[in-house]
Amino acid sequence: MTGPIDLRSYALEDDEIELARMVRAFADEVVAPRAYEADRTHTLPLDVVAQMGELGLFGLPFPEKVGGQGGTYLALGLAIEALARADQSIAITLEAAVSLGAMPVFRFGTDAQRDELLPDLLAGRALAGFGLTEPEAGSDAGATRTTARRDDGEWVIEGSKQFITNSGTPLTRFVTVTAVTGREGDRPQISTIIVPSGTPGFTVGPAYDKVGWRASDTHPLSFDGCRVPEGNLLGEEGRGFANFLHILDEGRIAIAALATGAAEGCLEAALDYARSRVVFGAPLATRQGIQFTLARMQARVHTARLAWVRAAHLRDAGRPFKTEAAIAKLVSGDAAMDNARDATQIFGGNGFMNEYPVARHYRDSKILEIGEGTTEVQLLVIARALGVA
Repeated sequence: MTGPIDLRSYALEDDEIELARMVRAFADEVVAPRAYEADRTHTLPLDVVAQMGELGLFGLPFPEKVGGQGGTYLALGLAIEALARADQSIAITLEAAVSLGAMPVFRFGTDAQRDELLPDLLAGRALAGFGLTEPEAGSDAGATRTTARRDDGEWVIEGSKQFITNSGTPLTRFVTVTAVTGREGDRPQISTIIVPSGTPGFTVGPAYDKVGWRASDTHPLSFDGCRVPEGNLLGEEGRGFANFLHILDEGRIAIAALATGAAEGCLEAALDYARSRVVFGAPLATRQGIQFTLARMQARVHTARLAWVRAAHLRDAGRPFKTEAAIAKLVSGDAAMDNARDATQIFGGNGFMNEYPVARHYRDSKILEIGEGTTEVQLLVIARALGVA
């Protein structure tokens, strides 16, 4: 494979390399030409999402018996990484659709819930969001204030959520929300409940005006006397938070793959620019200071990919991977942010113009140190594994 780093050096299977090649070609030919306009207009290109569905990307890590591709989480990561090189908004749309939308249904849903919801989710015909974060409950998700109580065979939901991805598109079929459904002494029992789009009392607020990921769909949600059937409980009552932590560990691998793709996209752009931009009679790439910067950028991509691929292998082998996922997200988030800064510096004034991909990566990459577990949370997870926290 062409590019600054050859994927064959990561001991990937032939079909995994072929998948990465296919998605990279799609990203270069279909996603990249649309990325600037989508970012400028804050618009998720649904036709691109539909093509991703036709390629089978939304079903990659799910077994064929439920409509998936029978692949692995490593395969999903390769696809997300390839997309993120060109457009992080498209990459996070896929990541959230799989990790936060479909995976909770697959992991914890009843047979009836799986049969009803998974076919369209895994084909990319529908999207779903996961409503966890609240104004007073982010990293401290145990501080959830949204409640759900039983009444005449239904759940009545009251509360609000914020920063919820894929929650307001025309394809959004439902959101899964965490809510307090009871208490054990002083501790809240948190459950997860499926709320279909359009349910009375469920309001999707106006889309956020974000610094980055501007083509990704993100909204606040509110629930005012919102009633859904008791059968919409996802998983065991009171196990919603524990189940989400398992989903979040997997999601960190996918986010690490996304961050690695962003870091590589910055490296590729900076390398091309340094070779072609002539300053004081010579290409930038002939300057040793630029060469060293590019070398550090490549080292970051390499290290980040090693970290997330290792975590994915552990997850796919059924082995513990929580610490490795935290390390991967920490390392790759740093790599994306550092490479975006260095690439912008190499581009000079052009790097400050949104039409150039490095400018968009610079804005986009900051959230990789915040979303799906902040840098500080990853450090806490790692410290706990060391026995010092």
